[in-house]
Amino acid sequence: MIQFIDLAAQQKRIRPKLDAAISCVLDHGGYIMGPEINELEKQLSAFCGAQYTLSCSNGTDALAFILMAKNVGPGDAVFVPAFTFAATAEVVAWVGASVVFVDVLNDTFNMDPKSLEKGIEKAKELGLRPCGVIPVDIFGQAADYDEINALAEKHDLWVMADAAQSFGGTYKGRKIGTLAESTTTSFFPAKPLGCYGDGGAVFTNDDKLIKVMQSLRVHGQGEDKYQNIRVGMNGRLDTLQAAILIEKLAIFPDEIIARQKVAERYSEGLCDVAVTPYVRQDCQSTWAQYTLKVDPFKRKEIMEELKSEGIPSVIYYPLSLHRQEAYNCYPCASDHLPVSESLSECVMSLPMHPYLEPEIQDRIIKTFCDIATRVQAKKVA
Repeated sequence: MIQFIDLAAQQKRIRPKLDAAISCVLDHGGYIMGPEINELEKQLSAFCGAQYTLSCSNGTDALAFILMAKNVGPGDAVFVPAFTFAATAEVVAWVGASVVFVDVLNDTFNMDPKSLEKGIEKAKELGLRPCGVIPVDIFGQAADYDEINALAEKHDLWVMADAAQSFGGTYKGRKIGTLAESTTTSFFPAKPLGCYGDGGAVFTNDDKLIKVMQSLRVHGQGEDKYQNIRVGMNGRLDTLQAAILIEKLAIFPDEIIARQKVAERYSEGLCDVAVTPYVRQDCQSTWAQYTLKVDPFKRKEIMEELKSEGIPSVIYYPLSLHRQEAYNCYPCASDHLPVSESLSECVMSLPMHPYLEPEIQDRIIKTFCDIATRVQAKKVA
């Protein structure tokens, strides 16, 4: 069975260094906020160019820190793409604010600035206070931050980049992590840069914001954890995970290059039988997923036949957020979000990781092409 994401191959490459890093933590015993936390934060800042990095418990809490630090709450409207994972909308609901769902672009799958502008007007019509935008860099490619930031400035909104899938990528020559006032990422094991548990981080150049978030991370502490100057949470990254991430970060640039080669090989081999991913010329994707568009009426059959051949595939995301039971009470930029709705019906993702060997990838490409051609022929007949 082919692995959808092969973490074992990566681990084999750096196992001695991982063992040594973990042993070091076991030896010094600083399991909570040990020295590796500060070292990781320094290395992450150096990697992406952000002045400050705050490591934390997971990518969802990373999003929440910023909303909490900005005192977002009831009556506020935060704009979120409908085609993404629930965490981005979830944190807005946590703080009692209103999510306003925005459509995405048909080519990059990222937030549509025109739909965002409609969403801002919709929020005002409903008596909400537009306050912030959370673009999501879906599948590894950055959203159009120049256009989104310009809209945000026009309407006096902050922008928080959700880079859970894109950390390590670039936009117009700039590294993701400095494209908005704040940026969050996730170190969930399946992410391009993942740990062996939950983890996340926030990046910013804002002196005041980082100080508030550092307090929020440890129960709203002041001078120490027994002085509480605000309501916070327990949002720390474990030292063991930081030690692991330091070793993974060292090989991350090589892995990004390898992911790009895998994506190029896929696109060359699959472009005649499916709509392959589009990446802007001024962007570098980290290829968190390799996602195709296929005939929505044939997707299930294609995926089932792939499975029978030992090739896994996944749908990200089978139901857009504005149609989910938990979120269908929140407003949308327009009556329908047609692109988000159509993508949920036609996308599918193939195995993607830096250790996908050419012969295995060739097998995936050939099998997919054979199945897609056969399935399409049935439709024509």
